[in-house]
Amino acid sequence: MTKTTTKTKTPSTRKKTASKPMEQLPNNPFAFEVLDLVSRQRTKSKKIEALRKYAEPSLKILFVWNFDESIISVLPPGQVPYAGYDAQNTYNGTLSTKLNHEVRTMHEKGDFSLGVSDQQGHTTIRRESKHFYRFCKGGNDALNAIRRETMFINILEGLHPLEAEIVCLCKDKRLGEVYKVTKELVAEAFPDIQWGNRS
Repeated sequence: MTKTTTKTKTPSTRKKTASKPMEQLPNNPFAFEVLDLVSRQRTKSKKIEALRKYAEPSLKILFVWNFDESIISVLPPGQVPYAGYDAQNTYNGTLSTKLNHEVRTMHEKGDFSLGVSDQQGHTTIRRESKHFYRFCKGGNDALNAIRRETMFINILEGLHPLEAEIVCLCKDKRLGEVYKVTKELVAEAFPDIQWGNRS
């Protein structure tokens, strides 16, 4: 008679994987770089950490514009009309279509940040955010609608395409459709933001 030996399983010990350090963004990153970084984090705590690490007044302005229900945009919703005759850009259509094309091109090339190598002379949300109050009810109601829309288009045309896309999303309160950021997340990351009673 042969003896059968049964193998006893030794409990497997799972290696605890150390959490990878968060990707380092360049100094004064674009808003889309911060939002992209936040979106790529897998846990709520990591998303909050990324938001706090790159906290900046203009970013909070965007979040308030997008998530605060009491803020009402006085710009027309949806597509932004665009008819440029700029020497570099002969393009007719809507600015939103142009931005979609620019964004798609960046994704295809895998090149999102212009950073310090930006030769186009783009401005930034950080610089332009001081004007955003003009596009909301109660901000500058005396401003003529055509003048307001012209100002908005001029700002968008000067921004990096991915920055311009963010401003258009916030105008229509659609930031959460593109980036994995919610009002609850922002409120937890920035308890100093006062919500409501703004218009």
